[in-house]
Amino acid sequence: MANTGANASLKGKTIFISGGSRGIGLAIALRAAADGANIVIAAKTTAPHAKLPGTIHTAAAEIIAAGGQALAVQADIREEEQVEAAVKQAVAHFGGIDILINNASAVSISGTLDTQIKRFDLMQQVNARGTFLCSQKCLPYLMKSSNPHILTLSPPLDMSAKWFGSTLAYTIAKYGMSMCVLGLAEEFKGKGIGVNALWPRTGINTAAIRYELGGEALAKHCRQPEIVADTAHIILTRDAKTCTGNFFIDDEVLASEGITDLSKYAVTPGLPLLLDFFLSTGPKGTTDGYMIFPL
Repeated sequence: MANTGANASLKGKTIFISGGSRGIGLAIALRAAADGANIVIAAKTTAPHAKLPGTIHTAAAEIIAAGGQALAVQADIREEEQVEAAVKQAVAHFGGIDILINNASAVSISGTLDTQIKRFDLMQQVNARGTFLCSQKCLPYLMKSSNPHILTLSPPLDMSAKWFGSTLAYTIAKYGMSMCVLGLAEEFKGKGIGVNALWPRTGINTAAIRYELGGEALAKHCRQPEIVADTAHIILTRDAKTCTGNFFIDDEVLASEGITDLSKYAVTPGLPLLLDFFLSTGPKGTTDGYMIFPL
């Protein structure tokens, strides 16, 4: 029986995270590291970026400092050979893979006439294809785990025209990730693998918000990445045989564990929170106290 619940542990579990050198992926890694988990950071960044903080090596150092074990692997998840090699390296180093976090994602909030085809291709290759590829390469090892999970950072599927009409290319790419969740959960439900999606209710204070989508002015209406990390921890310690096929929202998962005071996660307590893209309302079905994502 898996050790489940809000106080359960990921000690000794091996977690493969795509694109975990910063932001939400790193926060998830650090929360698991606090339990004593083994973390494989599979990302491209080996040298500091002019604007974006963090590399696979700084992430590994933070993971070790937090109490976990770390393996930094340079890998472009658009390249099959690199993903396959990263997975094999992880298995050779830690003996297997228990959890896959499909975290890597490319974003461009733009209309059709303003979307360069090379950007369209990047989002498809990283988001939908990358999720499929990482899942495909990890699945043979996940099926050997006692409580295997795939957790993908993608939104609930909503065929409302407003999401497609405002930013068609990005919506196709993110929903591609979500369709991988839907399909994998159904295909592998008899194999005991928990396949779920997780999406935040509000904007999250990451480099994408600060440098690509809205700057510091928008970031102050967001929550910190730790809310997603704490939510992921709850999901990943649940019984994979019964916890699968869900499109989880962070505050709903926390509430299911009796955690309803989320003030500690706010970047600026007291300010209205920004509803994340792909979500229209707060947990009570209204927009009271929330800002709508500016398109």
